[in-house]
Amino acid sequence: MPGSRLTQQDRRRIAAGLADGLSYADIAKRLDRPTSTVTREVMRNGGPVEYRADRAHHATGLRARRGRRSGACTPAAATAVAAYGRDEEAVRDYDERLTRLLVDMGLPRMAAGVLACLYTTDSGNITAADLVQRLRVSPASISKAVGYLEGQEMIRRERDASQRRDRYVIDEDVWYRAMLISAQLAAVLAETACDGAGVLGADTPAGARLKGMGEVLEHVGHDLLRSVEHWRHAFSTQQQPRDLAP
Repeated sequence: MPGSRLTQQDRRRIAAGLADGLSYADIAKRLDRPTSTVTREVMRNGGPVEYRADRAHHATGLRARRGRRSGACTPAAATAVAAYGRDEEAVRDYDERLTRLLVDMGLPRMAAGVLACLYTTDSGNITAADLVQRLRVSPASISKAVGYLEGQEMIRRERDASQRRDRYVIDEDVWYRAMLISAQLAAVLAETACDGAGVLGADTPAGARLKGMGEVLEHVGHDLLRSVEHWRHAFSTQQQPRDLAP
């Protein structure tokens, strides 16, 4: 039972448990399922307030059919899933969730899909042909997306001499640089706010508002920069023994 997919009756029992105010863990015990299965089921189908059993069951069927039509899990991806004992449906759902989040953060949809593929690929690199197959889009769409990501320095291109084709590689420092940019932007905004306070008069309501904004942003920028540097160094130190291990 724990390894099988949720049935419509399972989903009705989940809905009943939510209506009774049970926790995800308690519902999972009733179903003899992992808590993560129940949590994932509820959160991808509207959350605890909006969850509806029949609607969730229908939506899951639609996702499965879309996956079969689009070939969302390619032979190479399927091999990776099997090799690590991963839940294929869970991996596919996570890819979709990560892509949506990246879109919400401002990335174009196709660029977000490419970046999600790279982050969920164990090797951290992928060819344009692999992306075309995995995302089921045209080579032109992939070319435009990787061009955008390269321009933002979020991925880089490496030549695979043995196969005479390019591979796109995730840049491990991309989020570090993004945080640095955020810190720099906060500093610029802080300076601009302080300039505004000087123009409007620091003792006026508008000037005081801008002065307060500038002071907060200045402290936030400094704290962010220190935090990024600290955790980057800490993470690098933790990784070194693994990198040096035979």
